[in-house]
Amino acid sequence: MSPNLSRRDLIRLAGAAAAAPVLSACAGAPPAPSAAAPGTFTVYWNAGHDYAAYRKVIAEFEQANKVKVNLQKYQWPDLRTRLLADFASGTVPDLVEEPGGWVQEFAISGNARSLQDFVDRDGGAMGFPADWQPVTVERNSYQGKVYGVQLHLTCNTLLYNKAMLREAGLEPPSTWEEFLAAARKLTKDGVYGVALNQDHTYVWPWLIQAGVTPYDPATGEIMGPREAAVEALQFQADLVHKHKVAPVPVSSTDYSGPQKLFSAGRAAMILTGPWDLDPIRKTSPDLELGVAPPLKHRTRATQAAGVSLFVPAKAARPELSWDFVKRVTAAEVERAATAETGMLMPRKSWAELSEVRSDPVTKVFADALAIAQDPSQQVRLTGQLGKWDEQLKVMYQQVLIQNQPAAEALAAFTRTAEGFLK
Repeated sequence: MSPNLSRRDLIRLAGAAAAAPVLSACAGAPPAPSAAAPGTFTVYWNAGHDYAAYRKVIAEFEQANKVKVNLQKYQWPDLRTRLLADFASGTVPDLVEEPGGWVQEFAISGNARSLQDFVDRDGGAMGFPADWQPVTVERNSYQGKVYGVQLHLTCNTLLYNKAMLREAGLEPPSTWEEFLAAARKLTKDGVYGVALNQDHTYVWPWLIQAGVTPYDPATGEIMGPREAAVEALQFQADLVHKHKVAPVPVSSTDYSGPQKLFSAGRAAMILTGPWDLDPIRKTSPDLELGVAPPLKHRTRATQAAGVSLFVPAKAARPELSWDFVKRVTAAEVERAATAETGMLMPRKSWAELSEVRSDPVTKVFADALAIAQDPSQQVRLTGQLGKWDEQLKVMYQQVLIQNQPAAEALAAFTRTAEGFLK
């Protein structure tokens, strides 16, 4: 068992182990003990990333390797619960898609396999790491070795309803002040100016734009400067509870709430990433979608995010796992996935594709990657990301949903984080 699992992780392990068949059934998958069944290649995947481009890769992989791919799809919290139970039992999948941050965490705990031997052998032919954006290699490496390969490189920026802004006589906002003013003007007749996400990871662009450093290992300071962190948190809460230009977010494991409000014409703006482009276009093809650069406060910036692939340390067939990684991250697959869904990709060559540069939506996202930061890097390297994320979620929802004063919630978060980051 990992030495770095939190008490809550241990509780989840026990619950997941007891309820594994139920969880698997919900995900359309068999119970955990069959994860490494002979002739079956098991992949844990995010439910929102079941793209046709990846299904084509799966079909080719199955034919080439004479196996059947068991693609088990989860929302991120459920995937983590299942994965922790697997680590405890020793029965693991062949490959895991993770939301960003888990690779280094599980490399530190010994639950992820180093891929350096495969990279040394095949990296040149597949363009890795040379053709991957440097931030994606850094966030998937530990002590000089590669443990994961980035599948998507994404960021968060502003999506807006062009027709609503045009009718209100507004240009897309560029700063926090302009954003608040626009949200106030757009809130009317049952339409909110903006819809905020209850998912705690959506806090990062605000904190980065306020100039906050989540954790400084040299000084031990957490969320500094403190006044800037309080300002960023309170600004979001005030959009909901003071200015009433955003609905109270609903606590859930599903992060699609704002997208659904936006698609239904009940919110004029949302702050999100390329993962919401495809659902918006499919459910609301007539919506005039606009995409603007990340907002500016003390700085104009956003969060570098996106999913990666890693192989569990106890995976029985790492060569087969690596073959899947190579296939699904190939340049032509990136291109097909972007054409299908608008998803952003980690290759440098992808950002220069003519279809990326000429698309007014994709180009804004691609350009925003240049000012995207990875805020949790230093926390991940402590091996305490799981505990950090749990407490960050509590704090964010206390402020955003329950309207607890930001200074009070942040002080409690900091005291708790100091305890496990020592």
